Amino acid sequence: SESNNFYETPIELQNAIKVYNYPQNLEITVTVPRMEIPLRENPAATSVVGREVLQSMPRSIAAEEALFLVPGVKVENQADGERVHLYIRGQGILSEHGIRGIKLLLDGLPLNDPTGFAPDLYDVDWATLEKIEVLRGPSASLYGGGAAGGIINILTEDGGEKPLNVNGLFSLGSYAFGKALLNVGGTKGDFNYRISASRNQGNGYREHTKFWANNVYGKFHWTPSSSVHLTAIIAWTDFYNDNAEGLNLEWLRENRRMANPDALTYNEYQKTQRATSGLTGQIKISDSQELSFATYYRNTHYRESVPSSVDHRFYHTPGFTFQYKIHMGKGWLKNHLIIGSDLEWQNMNEYRHPNLGKAVEGLELLSDQVIYQRSSGVYVIDRAELGPDWAVVFSLRHDDIHNELDDHLKEGGIDLSGSARFKENTGRVGIAWNPKPSLGLYANWGMGFLPPSTEELANNPDFLGGFNSHLKSAISSGEEIGARGYIGNSLFYDVTLFHLHTDNDFGRYRIPSRPLETFYRNVGSTRRYGLETFLAWYPVEQFQIQLAYTYSHFKYISFETEEEYISGTYLPNSPKHRLSMNVQYNPAKRWTLGVRVEAQSRSYVDFTNEAWADGYAIFNARIAYRISDRLEFTLYGRNLFNKEYIAFTEPDPDGNSYQPAATREVFAGLRFKL
Repeated sequence: SESNNFYETPIELQNAIKVYNYPQNLEITVTVPRMEIPLRENPAATSVVGREVLQSMPRSIAAEEALFLVPGVKVENQADGERVHLYIRGQGILSEHGIRGIKLLLDGLPLNDPTGFAPDLYDVDWATLEKIEVLRGPSASLYGGGAAGGIINILTEDGGEKPLNVNGLFSLGSYAFGKALLNVGGTKGDFNYRISASRNQGNGYREHTKFWANNVYGKFHWTPSSSVHLTAIIAWTDFYNDNAEGLNLEWLRENRRMANPDALTYNEYQKTQRATSGLTGQIKISDSQELSFATYYRNTHYRESVPSSVDHRFYHTPGFTFQYKIHMGKGWLKNHLIIGSDLEWQNMNEYRHPNLGKAVEGLELLSDQVIYQRSSGVYVIDRAELGPDWAVVFSLRHDDIHNELDDHLKEGGIDLSGSARFKENTGRVGIAWNPKPSLGLYANWGMGFLPPSTEELANNPDFLGGFNSHLKSAISSGEEIGARGYIGNSLFYDVTLFHLHTDNDFGRYRIPSRPLETFYRNVGSTRRYGLETFLAWYPVEQFQIQLAYTYSHFKYISFETEEEYISGTYLPNSPKHRLSMNVQYNPAKRWTLGVRVEAQSRSYVDFTNEAWADGYAIFNARIAYRISDRLEFTLYGRNLFNKEYIAFTEPDPDGNSYQPAATREVFAGLRFKL
């Protein structure tokens, strides 16, 4: 369909909504498992977020809006802006910032570095997306150490079929929020293009949570023949946020909107500037053979002010991936074999000066080092179609991740140069059975491989520089079974039961000599099991209900450090019950009314389970009016009943663990196309 199209009738709207997660539509294919496969034949818990969901986002600045109805995925917007915590089935749950254990792809280019760490999602302009594919569960055999918890494949829209399409949006809201987006694209002959530019900003709910972001994104398709498809990508992001840090209970009761005093004293903030260029391609060699590749280069300048220092980092991140596919067989037996490799590199130049207060830098160097990283992964994937009802998928991968540090400072004559290397073999096998069009069953077993990331390695508890040499990779394995399908013409479902066991899981801690810094260590083993459910009901043409429910039972088998040993407690920040629900009604051709509910049970702050954040339920409402075929107005209210709750907690030994969420907010937006 044309870029950013508005739906003419309720029937068209309903059909667009059904892009989300439905196996009865044989046209739905996913590419998240490194192959193009019908959703109903993919033997893994997989969700697809379609255009209608993405275009209904009130602010369209962060992942929690887009992934609202995906079970098993937890997104926490800790400062009511773009900076989020994101994890699948609890993998990467204790990262202080950035994303661990999830492979993130944007139009085929990875956002993770060679260690599997994704520093942020600032490159993504959520208002320009076509769809998001989410594969949940350990998938290291597909994408290596960045996929211990799953994969999120983000695909932006194309430029449209006309020679020139122009569309965009403006939105305003509470706490000085504003966003403007202009999107231009089109098709001429064998060339399709889209260029977008956006600006968003806000003061945030709490003191010292101001943010702003500028994004430019260009995507250019060239199809010189039916067998060659090339896509070039050029992107720029410039992001800034003040960091208010967490509060303790005393401060929380005094003023939940205040910043941690240290955040003000030292003017804590983060700033990211990043340029990305890339080229992806698919070449059809013959009817049975295909070659695909992606190459990219990313340049990042990151600056962060924390109480101890002002940290400067300069990243150079090139990468290349390719895979060869061969299709064999005919009749009831068909086989699809993929052989491929991922090659990634990164150089990080880092230096730190002491923070004298208000982010004023002293002349002394606290660290001066260069970290060289390289990652190589080779894999094989095989999918066998056994008649019209059965499919089996097998994958095997070997990863080798090498980190090397060159210490330029050599403080006190001590050379902190060193290296850290992590190797692992991983596998995955799954089977799908579709006995009838309305029912699909699947089961799989897979492995996860979570090596220490750049962030974990570079935070050294022994010195102000060098590697944390105590860390080992976390290794996991898990099983899942699931069913998806539909009953009649109105009820659709997707249900998954999963189990995950992890050894050498990671934990966070602090030390008395450096009380305001966070360090990581391996703490023991964990066991996770749970239920992920998505339901959608369309009783009549104008009405729909969508519901995502997740039950999570995440516990430590053993939590062991030099100071203590604990077993049987729940993992931090892991509520047992989470529910998201969307109710939508189209009373007339131009009107859309909607109510959203977000609810979760209590979650614990740290491994002792002695402190927790209470559960909550908040209610949101949306009214959209299509003024014309080219203009739509939206009014959105979030947290209508002014509920006070905690957006994010972290295991801070000082008790500064709580980051309050915003109370009632109102946003208004105008979406247009010319």
